[in-house]
Amino acid sequence: MAANSRVYAVGDIHGRCDLLDEMLEKIANDSHAYSGECEVIFLGDYINRGPASAQALDRLSSLASTSSRYRFLMGNHEEIFLRVLNREHDMLKLFIHMGGRPTILSYGINASTYRTANYEDLETIIINHVPHEHIEFIGRLESQVIRGDYLFVHAGVDVSKDIEAQDPRVTRWIRKGFTHSEQQCEKTVVYGHTVYCDVHQRIGRIGIDTGAYASGKLTAIALEGSRRWLLQTGLR
Repeated sequence: MAANSRVYAVGDIHGRCDLLDEMLEKIANDSHAYSGECEVIFLGDYINRGPASAQALDRLSSLASTSSRYRFLMGNHEEIFLRVLNREHDMLKLFIHMGGRPTILSYGINASTYRTANYEDLETIIINHVPHEHIEFIGRLESQVIRGDYLFVHAGVDVSKDIEAQDPRVTRWIRKGFTHSEQQCEKTVVYGHTVYCDVHQRIGRIGIDTGAYASGKLTAIALEGSRRWLLQTGLR
């Protein structure tokens, strides 16, 4: 990490806007006395499973419009949502299978309308309810961010390839090919996507998805020089 620089990386939110708000407060409190440059990187999967995905996207897109200190990665859930919004007709069934029902309802779509609509009609209903600001925000999400000795991605990397050669689809979807590999990336990889009971630290990788949508524990890792420390919701 560069001198006089601090990064907070935030794990998978999955529709828990309440935990997002709590984490933003924790980061503000943790960094208020810090005089250096401070950056917050969100690792993706802001939607699905939890009850307030639309509200989480409201909050995040608002942050994106107010300050360049926030960076946002695309998770595999945002990828599929964007493909639904782009009318890739075979994507809606997969989106729902991935926990999309609460996301759809969070946009004010009536539960009975959701239950009785066929896939074609439901796709149109969703597109009509999602504001343009959310579509633009999702469309601008990044695949990776490099800061000093750290690489931030959503899911992991193909450890057989250089960072510059990574396929964004792999960095959003890979699981066992990365988490079970003993081969190391050239930088320490900070990632979400794979749920652990608590932060999973190994040589060359740090997994910070602690299943917030179900556990209530949203995790952020703070990195400054050689220092690392954690912030977690639900802990007072």
